[in-house]
Amino acid sequence: MNLNELRDRAYKTACEHGFHDEELSNEHCLCLVISELMEAVEADRNNKYADRKSFKDYYEDEEPHYNADFKYSFEKYIKDCVEDEFADACIRLLDLAGLRNISIDDFSGEMIYEATESCNNETFTESIYAISTIPIRCEYEYDSLLENQLNSMLLAIFGFAKHLNIDLIWHVEQKMRYNELRENKHGKRY
Repeated sequence: MNLNELRDRAYKTACEHGFHDEELSNEHCLCLVISELMEAVEADRNNKYADRKSFKDYYEDEEPHYNADFKYSFEKYIKDCVEDEFADACIRLLDLAGLRNISIDDFSGEMIYEATESCNNETFTESIYAISTIPIRCEYEYDSLLENQLNSMLLAIFGFAKHLNIDLIWHVEQKMRYNELRENKHGKRY
Protein backbone atom coordinates (compact mmCIF):
# COMPACT_ATOMS: atom_id res chain seq x y z
CA MET A 1 0.00 0.00 0.00
CA ASN A 2 1.31 3.43 -0.88
CA LEU A 3 -0.04 5.71 1.81
CA ASN A 4 1.53 8.82 0.28
CA GLU A 5 -0.52 8.31 -2.90
CA LEU A 6 -3.65 8.00 -0.75
CA ARG A 7 -2.52 11.10 1.19
CA ASP A 8 -2.23 13.11 -2.02
CA ARG A 9 -5.65 11.95 -3.22
CA ALA A 10 -7.32 12.72 0.13
CA TYR A 11 -5.75 16.18 0.27
CA LYS A 12 -6.64 16.98 -3.35
CA THR A 13 -10.28 15.98 -2.79
CA ALA A 14 -10.46 18.00 0.45
CA CYS A 15 -9.09 21.07 -1.36
CA GLU A 16 -11.53 20.63 -4.25
CA HIS A 17 -14.42 20.37 -1.78
CA GLY A 18 -13.59 23.52 0.19
CA PHE A 19 -12.19 21.97 3.34
CA HIS A 20 -9.02 24.08 3.13
CA ASP A 21 -10.51 27.42 2.11
CA GLU A 22 -9.43 28.74 5.50
CA GLU A 23 -6.44 27.94 7.72
CA LEU A 24 -7.20 25.20 10.25
CA SER A 25 -5.20 24.22 13.30
CA ASN A 26 -3.82 20.73 13.82
CA GLU A 27 -6.07 20.45 16.87
CA HIS A 28 -9.15 21.21 14.74
CA CYS A 29 -8.17 18.51 12.25
CA LEU A 30 -7.31 15.95 14.93
CA CYS A 31 -10.63 16.61 16.69
CA LEU A 32 -12.42 15.72 13.46
CA VAL A 33 -10.40 12.48 13.28
CA ILE A 34 -11.47 11.65 16.81
CA SER A 35 -15.10 12.44 15.93
CA GLU A 36 -14.89 9.81 13.18
CA LEU A 37 -13.55 7.30 15.69
CA MET A 38 -16.47 8.11 18.01
CA GLU A 39 -18.84 7.51 15.09
CA ALA A 40 -17.19 4.08 14.71
CA VAL A 41 -18.03 3.40 18.37
CA GLU A 42 -21.67 4.31 17.72
CA ALA A 43 -21.74 2.09 14.64
CA ASP A 44 -20.32 -0.79 16.69
CA ARG A 45 -22.85 -0.18 19.47
CA ASN A 46 -25.58 -0.43 16.83
CA ASN A 47 -23.91 -3.50 15.26
CA LYS A 48 -23.62 -1.67 11.95
CA TYR A 49 -21.01 -3.31 9.78
CA ALA A 50 -20.54 -3.14 6.02
CA ASP A 51 -22.46 -5.50 3.77
CA ARG A 52 -19.66 -5.75 1.25
CA LYS A 53 -21.20 -8.77 -0.48
CA SER A 54 -24.44 -6.93 -1.23
CA PHE A 55 -22.43 -3.89 -2.30
CA LYS A 56 -20.51 -6.04 -4.78
CA ASP A 57 -23.57 -8.05 -5.86
CA TYR A 58 -25.27 -4.83 -6.93
CA TYR A 59 -22.90 -4.92 -9.90
CA GLU A 60 -21.64 -7.63 -12.22
CA ASP A 61 -18.08 -6.88 -11.16
CA GLU A 62 -16.40 -5.14 -8.24
CA GLU A 63 -16.07 -1.77 -9.98
CA PRO A 64 -19.38 0.08 -10.44
CA HIS A 65 -20.12 1.42 -13.91
CA TYR A 66 -22.03 4.57 -13.04
CA ASN A 67 -21.51 7.13 -10.31
CA ALA A 68 -25.22 7.19 -9.41
CA ASP A 69 -25.24 3.40 -9.01
CA PHE A 70 -22.07 3.51 -6.97
CA LYS A 71 -23.43 6.26 -4.71
CA TYR A 72 -26.73 4.43 -4.17
CA SER A 73 -25.04 1.13 -3.34
CA PHE A 74 -22.42 2.78 -1.13
CA GLU A 75 -25.07 4.60 0.89
CA LYS A 76 -27.19 1.47 1.22
CA TYR A 77 -24.52 -1.11 2.12
CA ILE A 78 -21.40 0.72 3.37
CA LYS A 79 -22.00 4.28 4.60
CA ASP A 80 -21.92 4.98 8.35
CA CYS A 81 -20.76 1.48 9.30
CA VAL A 82 -17.71 0.73 11.45
CA GLU A 83 -15.50 0.17 8.41
CA ASP A 84 -16.67 3.42 6.81
CA GLU A 85 -15.92 5.41 9.96
CA PHE A 86 -12.44 3.85 10.15
CA ALA A 87 -11.94 4.90 6.53
CA ASP A 88 -13.11 8.44 7.37
CA ALA A 89 -10.62 8.66 10.24
CA CYS A 90 -7.79 7.49 7.96
CA ILE A 91 -8.80 9.91 5.20
CA ARG A 92 -8.81 12.82 7.65
CA LEU A 93 -5.35 11.80 8.90
CA LEU A 94 -4.08 11.46 5.34
CA ASP A 95 -5.58 14.85 4.45
CA LEU A 96 -3.87 16.50 7.44
CA ALA A 97 -0.60 14.91 6.36
CA GLY A 98 -1.14 16.36 2.89
CA LEU A 99 -1.98 19.78 4.30
CA ARG A 100 1.21 19.82 6.40
CA ASN A 101 3.35 18.13 3.71
CA ILE A 102 4.09 15.15 5.94
CA SER A 103 5.29 11.86 4.49
CA ILE A 104 3.46 8.77 5.69
CA ASP A 105 5.46 5.65 6.43
CA ASP A 106 4.62 2.46 4.60
CA PHE A 107 3.91 0.02 7.40
CA SER A 108 5.81 -3.25 7.40
CA GLY A 109 4.07 -6.52 8.11
CA GLU A 110 5.80 -6.63 11.48
CA MET A 111 4.53 -3.14 12.38
CA ILE A 112 0.95 -4.09 11.45
CA TYR A 113 1.29 -7.35 13.40
CA GLU A 114 2.43 -5.49 16.52
CA ALA A 115 -0.40 -2.95 16.16
CA THR A 116 -2.86 -5.83 15.76
CA GLU A 117 -1.50 -7.64 18.81
CA SER A 118 -1.87 -4.51 20.91
CA CYS A 119 -5.66 -4.84 20.50
CA ASN A 120 -5.77 -8.27 22.13
CA ASN A 121 -7.61 -8.29 25.46
CA GLU A 122 -9.12 -4.86 24.77
CA THR A 123 -12.74 -4.06 24.08
CA PHE A 124 -13.72 -2.14 20.98
CA THR A 125 -14.08 1.06 23.01
CA GLU A 126 -10.76 0.57 24.79
CA SER A 127 -8.96 0.23 21.46
CA ILE A 128 -10.68 3.34 20.08
CA TYR A 129 -9.80 5.25 23.27
CA ALA A 130 -6.15 4.22 22.91
CA ILE A 131 -6.11 5.43 19.29
CA SER A 132 -7.90 8.68 20.17
CA THR A 133 -5.39 9.57 22.87
CA ILE A 134 -2.28 9.03 20.72
CA PRO A 135 -1.87 12.74 19.86
CA ILE A 136 -1.96 13.77 23.52
CA ARG A 137 0.30 10.95 24.66
CA CYS A 138 2.76 11.57 21.83
CA GLU A 139 2.90 15.30 22.44
CA TYR A 140 3.08 15.38 26.22
CA GLU A 141 4.77 12.10 27.10
CA TYR A 142 7.23 11.89 24.24
CA ASP A 143 7.39 15.47 22.88
CA SER A 144 6.70 13.85 19.53
CA LEU A 145 6.23 15.77 16.30
CA LEU A 146 2.94 15.86 14.37
CA GLU A 147 4.48 13.51 11.80
CA ASN A 148 4.93 10.82 14.46
CA GLN A 149 1.42 11.43 15.82
CA LEU A 150 -0.20 10.95 12.40
CA ASN A 151 1.88 7.89 11.56
CA SER A 152 1.13 6.36 14.98
CA MET A 153 -2.61 6.96 14.68
CA LEU A 154 -2.74 5.53 11.16
CA LEU A 155 -0.76 2.47 12.19
CA ALA A 156 -3.02 1.92 15.21
CA ILE A 157 -6.18 2.19 13.06
CA PHE A 158 -4.75 -0.23 10.49
CA GLY A 159 -3.76 -2.63 13.27
CA PHE A 160 -7.20 -2.48 14.88
CA ALA A 161 -8.87 -2.94 11.49
CA LYS A 162 -6.74 -6.01 10.84
CA HIS A 163 -7.63 -7.29 14.32
CA LEU A 164 -11.30 -7.00 13.25
CA ASN A 165 -10.59 -8.61 9.82
CA ILE A 166 -11.41 -5.37 8.00
CA ASP A 167 -9.82 -4.70 4.60
CA LEU A 168 -9.21 -1.05 5.43
CA ILE A 169 -7.47 -0.10 2.19
CA TRP A 170 -10.53 -1.29 0.22
CA HIS A 171 -12.81 0.78 2.44
CA VAL A 172 -10.57 3.86 2.19
CA GLU A 173 -10.56 3.59 -1.60
CA GLN A 174 -14.36 3.23 -1.76
CA LYS A 175 -14.89 6.17 0.61
CA MET A 176 -12.49 8.33 -1.39
CA ARG A 177 -14.47 7.60 -4.53
CA TYR A 178 -17.70 8.44 -2.71
CA ASN A 179 -16.21 11.68 -1.32
CA GLU A 180 -15.15 12.75 -4.81
CA LEU A 181 -18.85 12.68 -5.81
CA ARG A 182 -20.07 14.79 -2.88
CA GLU A 183 -20.91 18.47 -2.63
CA ASN A 184 -18.72 21.22 -1.16
CA LYS A 185 -17.65 20.36 2.42
CA HIS A 186 -20.01 17.41 2.07
CA GLY A 187 -22.88 19.75 2.94
CA LYS A 188 -21.41 20.66 6.33
CA ARG A 189 -20.03 23.88 7.83
CA TYR A 190 -16.50 22.46 8.23
